[in-house]
Amino acid sequence: MQLVDLDLDGRLLATTPQGPRPVPGNRLLDHFAEELTPPGWATDLLVYAHGWQSSPKSALTAVHHLLELSAHQYEDHPQLYPALRPWRPWTVLIRWPSRSLPSLSGYRRIRDRAHAMSTQGHASRVIGQLLGYLDLTRPGPAAPAVLATRDGAYLHVIGHSFGCRFVCEAVQWAADEPPTLGWSTPRPPGRPFTVDSMLLLQMAAPRDAFATTFPSLGKAPLRGPVVATYSQHDRANGFWHLRAEKRAGIGYAGIGTAPAPVSGIRMHGTGTAYPIANLDHRFVSVDASEVFMHGSGPAGAHSDHLRPETAHLLLSLANHSR
Repeated sequence: MQLVDLDLDGRLLATTPQGPRPVPGNRLLDHFAEELTPPGWATDLLVYAHGWQSSPKSALTAVHHLLELSAHQYEDHPQLYPALRPWRPWTVLIRWPSRSLPSLSGYRRIRDRAHAMSTQGHASRVIGQLLGYLDLTRPGPAAPAVLATRDGAYLHVIGHSFGCRFVCEAVQWAADEPPTLGWSTPRPPGRPFTVDSMLLLQMAAPRDAFATTFPSLGKAPLRGPVVATYSQHDRANGFWHLRAEKRAGIGYAGIGTAPAPVSGIRMHGTGTAYPIANLDHRFVSVDASEVFMHGSGPAGAHSDHLRPETAHLLLSLANHSR
């Protein structure tokens, strides 16, 4: 696993003898080439952006847990993922300053920070160039296979809570041609990068965010679907989001309006396959209310997304990307 740390302005931080220092914009790709080399054994590249109230340590713990859940799910139910032979993910964790008081003012502060870091700061460009670099340097898989994307490895983007805003802004940053979302669409030529799937876990944004804040996702370099989970036990997206923005968030009530039709499904159990017809849509809203149920404190089940069922959904997206 590799770490990518951002400062309050969304700039990439590099470790130096004098402490963390921002990497100049014209050196981003050089820095990635020096620090982030996908290993030759990787079959899938995962880019994960954490959410509200995550410390650097807890964000790292969360990603390790998701990877462990994915490994166990794959080992226990390999028949559900016939195209994953094998499943060897390599992960880049994007960390950013997301801590605040667990209050309405704290929620608003981090909401505004996440938005400003991408729209006024450098986060969207940094993450966009990271995705572009990973696309250009994708390794071939260890096992022979006929794969659809560059050099064999598949690229998946995962966000949680406000981290979903970062990855959406980054992919939208690269949107420059007609709509290409959906797996039924061939890989577009000449794009800065192509993401094979985007999994947004308990996204902290208004239900119409894809129609208003992220409208260019309809023409972004995405080959696979945008999949967003929601749970009515998520108080951060229900109680707090409702008071901060006068409406519930995607993570509580699902995707509302979007640039393309939204398909709605329930989160499947770990032994039930996702047919490609369930997921091969531009936008998929997944009701996880029967899975993401537990959590103490004001956020409720907002961070109850690290479940075997989540790993199953991630593996299913990777499987159908082949």
